[in-house]
Amino acid sequence: MATVVVYSPFVNERLRYVMGWLMKERLQLDVRITDNKEEADLSECVVYYGMQQAGKFCVPAAELLQQTGTATVKPEVGSWGLMPTLFAMSEDGYTIPFDIFSAVFYLITRYEEYGRYVPDKHGRYPATESVLTKNGWLQRPIVDEWVYALRKELQKRLNIEVSEMHFVFRPTYDIDMAYAHLHKGAKRIAGAFLRALAAGNLREISLRAQVLKKKQKDPYDSFRWLRQVHKEYGFIPTYFVLSTLRTTKFDKNIHPEHPAMVRVIKNLAKEGIIGIHPSYYSGEGNVMQAERGVLETVAGKRTTISRQHYIRAVLPQTYRSLIAAGITEDYSMGYGTHLGFRAGTGSSFMWYDLEQEKKTNLRVFPFCFMDTTAHYEAGLTTQQAFEKLEAMSKLLEQTGSKLITVFHNFSLGTDNEWTGWRQAYELFLHSMSMKGK
Repeated sequence: MATVVVYSPFVNERLRYVMGWLMKERLQLDVRITDNKEEADLSECVVYYGMQQAGKFCVPAAELLQQTGTATVKPEVGSWGLMPTLFAMSEDGYTIPFDIFSAVFYLITRYEEYGRYVPDKHGRYPATESVLTKNGWLQRPIVDEWVYALRKELQKRLNIEVSEMHFVFRPTYDIDMAYAHLHKGAKRIAGAFLRALAAGNLREISLRAQVLKKKQKDPYDSFRWLRQVHKEYGFIPTYFVLSTLRTTKFDKNIHPEHPAMVRVIKNLAKEGIIGIHPSYYSGEGNVMQAERGVLETVAGKRTTISRQHYIRAVLPQTYRSLIAAGITEDYSMGYGTHLGFRAGTGSSFMWYDLEQEKKTNLRVFPFCFMDTTAHYEAGLTTQQAFEKLEAMSKLLEQTGSKLITVFHNFSLGTDNEWTGWRQAYELFLHSMSMKGK
């Protein structure tokens, strides 16, 4: 495989980081960065960054990668063929009309989330503040589109072979509430009956009574069905279990040491990969570590993967806390309020701490679709939700990227509120089994 030499008048951590992800990880190219122009001029396969060179592959340079810190940046919007771009610059003398390296860096480091913003009611960065949302690009894996186009351009202009990029699908699940009615304890069961009675909801009262009498299956219990469809279509699932040690307004799962929950966790651990779903207040003290310890004991497995409950991932604090706790993979890179690509890509990347200017050992796995977001936040019908999912899946397939979905056991059970979702999801799994795993 040919080595691509990247000439830049400066070489620093930011440049090394983005070249490592873009050139090495995504394009599978050997790359050498140099600030020695004579060395670059003597190389057969060279990309000049921030310099015009007649007849050569040249990329314009904005100032983002040369800077340090997180001063506010407003990237210029432009286009490259049919693709929108950030950090657009003059096309004169350059192979592509924007600083693709700065654009990728800006999005995958979540640079904009370090600026001033008003957090939403859960303390999160609002999707509406993102440049991707403001420009109508959130449901496009725009970084993956750039990477794929760059691959073709490098092959054509440098006359080199670049490895194919393959689509991969990974199903993941959050187990926030294993059961709707069972195993809640006398106080919570009585409270639920009283609330239903006060609301005149006789149907819920009847259903709850039938479930408690074991005459009907709990509507959130989809675990056996999930095992069956994963086996049938050949997928290894990843489960993030809310192992809350106390019940709160936002943490309603039964205790992880309850016999019923122990059975659930052990079965999930046998079937797939188990991760921690830190509770809403897990940022306080050593709460997350305590929850993780109980989960590992029950599952009989160590876990180093995590997804924040309510997607409460605030940069850089949350990621620094996860690193300190020994977490090596996080799956919170998405929005709880909007469908789409928070970092502009479906592919994973190592988190870059902008304030410390260094690449960390925490790998970030983005998701673009969550069932509750489609159902509650976007108000989509079952058909509309899966049409959105299919559309984003197609874009990821075309760019050889990765698709991670987030579903909950309750959306795939028998609860009337989620009628049709189980059937639609099985059809989706079948289609994905024909494409990538």
